[in-house]
Amino acid sequence: MYHFSFRRVCAVTLTSFFLALSASSIAEEEGVSPSTIEEIVVRVHPLHAEGLAQPVEILQSDELNRVRSPSIGETISALPGIRSSSFGQAVGRPIIRGLGGPRVKVMEDRIDSLDVSVSSPDHTITIEPLIAESIEVLKGPSTLLYGTSGIGGVVDVHTGRIPNEIPESLSGTIDARGDNNANTESFAVRLDGGSGNFAFHLDGFYRDANDYKIPGFAESLAQRAREEAEEDHHDEDHDDHEDEDHHDEDHDDHEDEDHHDEDHDDHEDEDHHDEDHEGEHGDDEQEAFGELPGSELKTEGGSFGLSYIGDRGYVGVSVSAYDARYGLPGHSHGHHGHHGHEDQDHEGEEHEGEDHEEEGHAEGEESPPILDLSQTRLDFDARLDSPAENISSVNLRVGVNDYEHTEFEEGEAGTTFKTESVEARTQLVHESVWGITGAAGIQISAREYSALGEEAFVEPVDTDSVGLFYVGQRKFGELSVESGLRYEDVEHNPTNGRKRSFDLTAISLGIIYPLSNDWTLTGQFDHSGRAPIAEELYSNGAHLATQSYERGDQTLEEEIATNLSVGLSYRSSFLDFSLSVYETSFDDFIYQSYTGLEEDELPLLQWTQSDATFNGFEIEANWVVRSWSGGSLDLSASYDRVRAQLDQGVQRDLPRIPPQRWQLGAILNLGEFMAELSYLEVGDQDNVAPNELATESYEDVRFYLGYDIEYAGSQIEIFLSGRNLTDDEQRYHTSFIKDLAPQPGRTVEAGFRFEW
Repeated sequence: MYHFSFRRVCAVTLTSFFLALSASSIAEEEGVSPSTIEEIVVRVHPLHAEGLAQPVEILQSDELNRVRSPSIGETISALPGIRSSSFGQAVGRPIIRGLGGPRVKVMEDRIDSLDVSVSSPDHTITIEPLIAESIEVLKGPSTLLYGTSGIGGVVDVHTGRIPNEIPESLSGTIDARGDNNANTESFAVRLDGGSGNFAFHLDGFYRDANDYKIPGFAESLAQRAREEAEEDHHDEDHDDHEDEDHHDEDHDDHEDEDHHDEDHDDHEDEDHHDEDHEGEHGDDEQEAFGELPGSELKTEGGSFGLSYIGDRGYVGVSVSAYDARYGLPGHSHGHHGHHGHEDQDHEGEEHEGEDHEEEGHAEGEESPPILDLSQTRLDFDARLDSPAENISSVNLRVGVNDYEHTEFEEGEAGTTFKTESVEARTQLVHESVWGITGAAGIQISAREYSALGEEAFVEPVDTDSVGLFYVGQRKFGELSVESGLRYEDVEHNPTNGRKRSFDLTAISLGIIYPLSNDWTLTGQFDHSGRAPIAEELYSNGAHLATQSYERGDQTLEEEIATNLSVGLSYRSSFLDFSLSVYETSFDDFIYQSYTGLEEDELPLLQWTQSDATFNGFEIEANWVVRSWSGGSLDLSASYDRVRAQLDQGVQRDLPRIPPQRWQLGAILNLGEFMAELSYLEVGDQDNVAPNELATESYEDVRFYLGYDIEYAGSQIEIFLSGRNLTDDEQRYHTSFIKDLAPQPGRTVEAGFRFEW
């Protein structure tokens, strides 16, 4: 069992903090040129120039290249306060401060991803991390700018698919990599160029991965223990039934011999059933070990963008395609699972079942479902600078999406999901008026959603929304004050069912106060609402992903979140330190409750509402310990923690809340060569919801080695990286299938990145 020492982490953080200050002082005394911490440019917020009260995390340049993964959630999961939901290597939605799903808006260039990833935890985000230029994360409520789906935060992936400036020359990037775990092959290419007033962008990507290797059994010890207990209970019930039958026989003296023989035959059949049951869960069946069935992945796609760029703005369009085919791990066993396995030590001792490591699926075992999707997207972007007095810019952004995916079971088409979506956003940014700079806009969206097949647990629904917003900032001496207001109307119109409309408002107030040249105090207050999504209202059917029967509630009301956060930061050329503390109180928080009942032999989950509270904090420090001509040594440390509970009830903990986590890292730059080593420790999570199993702690040791070669104005980076070097069993508590599908075991990746 893992025991976290808060005192240890505080000691590490504070020691590192003072060491960094000492190191920076020494460097300044010696006259060594410091390695300045990279400036961040926030594009997701129109008022970034004066700084933001809201915490922001940005991945870009070399840092982004080192952490690219198959999913957006996994790519950013190492950032403080950020986790991934994980549904195999193909699927990973971001979790921000314990909130995910419909409460976190994932965007591509400031427009929603427009897929169906919020509909189910096994649906992927249709944005390929390999083509991202940068990824920005707004932590905390972001409803003012982006609507109710940003009540927990926003993730914006910048791709540059619509050029907004003419490049000086033809440029491009080739990224190729592969790993030894799933025998992954991935490739991405982009090309940017232009002539005169026209600029173009071209990109393409390809990824192919087999089922990935895992350190031990696919099922967790806790899951196997539960299944064995359920089997023992089943056997006890059967024994009780036999006793009752024998009791009846003893008191039935007038039965004839033929009837007695029939009873005897019936009991023989029951005994034979027990033997079959034992065989089903015994030697004739092999639990997945050493490799995770259904974790394969194949994606491909690309885009073409063209823009006209003038002296006062631009207008551009892009067309993109995304195709994917991936397995759904954790479902080859159905919802009944497997039994009959002895507990195994997952700390590196030998397993009796190691001979099953390379054997694939057991004979007679169902193969995992396969999801096949196709998406075509059209984007339009236009900006006009200085259209009138005191108006900095006017921007129009539109995204149109046509999405379809089919889930195949045993090679046959099961359920088909279709959606046609459009989102448009107009934003006007004004210069100082009465000392206030701000942005006003309107945002509209429409979605037609339908599902046909056995797993069509939600009927067809059309959803429309219109939002009006304003955010502004004013300085009072050294104090900067941010405020904003949004009104939004959301309407759900199902084919069959109750039509629902929601009128939502959101207000925000933030402050930025510099305590000195290096220290800054920030604070933010938000009060916002979120309309329930169609799945929460109209679900009524078996859901393969959650292995449950989900039932919505058409009477659900909007949930209201009141958030208060305080931040303290120190920033210099040598050190970047931040501390954030937050609490979010929900009125009528929408969640799934285990009823203890069954429907269609599946546990019944009911969407319901109750008040809830989320609170936590994050500590992060990055500093240049030593800097010299042609090199530097950088160290980092972070810790994050969140707790989420219902305000009433005996069992108050909410499900899939991430446990506490801390990490240390070091980066050595020696001109053309760089090396990174990081250590992450995730605590156990035993604050669990009803019917939820606890997860054990784990470690993750990673490294990255890169070597740069410059030739004829081009740059080639050859790299080697490794994850989970200790081959530890890692289970994300945020995952719906954590007890059926652990994360990949030891993985080594090699590749190159060519830029010209």
